[in-house]
Amino acid sequence: MKATAYTTQNMDRTKKIIFTALFAALTCVGTMIIKIPTPTNGYIHPGDGFVLLSGLILGPIWGAFAAGLGSALSDFIGGYFIYVPATFIIKALTAFVGYHIFKLLQKVFSSGNVVPQLAIGGVIGEAVMVLGYFLFEIFTLSVLNDSSVAAATVAAAASIIPNIVQGVFGVIIATILYPILNKKLP
Repeated sequence: MKATAYTTQNMDRTKKIIFTALFAALTCVGTMIIKIPTPTNGYIHPGDGFVLLSGLILGPIWGAFAAGLGSALSDFIGGYFIYVPATFIIKALTAFVGYHIFKLLQKVFSSGNVVPQLAIGGVIGEAVMVLGYFLFEIFTLSVLNDSSVAAATVAAAASIIPNIVQGVFGVIIATILYPILNKKLP
């Protein structure tokens, strides 16, 4: 009896590890494969859909890890080295917050339709992303590039709209794919 419980527990952990690696890879590829350049030398991509899906499907811890790892790996491979640590934290928090808001709204509004909860959870999660990059860019511009905080804030504000657009696409992707994947995945 104990051997069966031990094996089942390992299988669950093994599945979590495999799906975490899968979602990290999907996030990385989703971020790198389609890039729409922005005037701020960044780019808009569908990877945020996988960031949110990582949290929603894998839960807050494993999902945050997959989202952060996949996004940071994309920055690393793409040569955005200064963003790697910030991206790991920001995208992990995006998945973590998106998951918790979604679950909270599911408890409050227990309807069969999860689309409103997905959309609201995704929007709040993506707001974390927009704010996180805004603050990080102020920091890098003011501290590392020796600009004034005011000038850094103005420069960092230029990335808000592209990040919002990216976040909206991420919410749409996650809202469409979550009901499908949630039924198909173990």
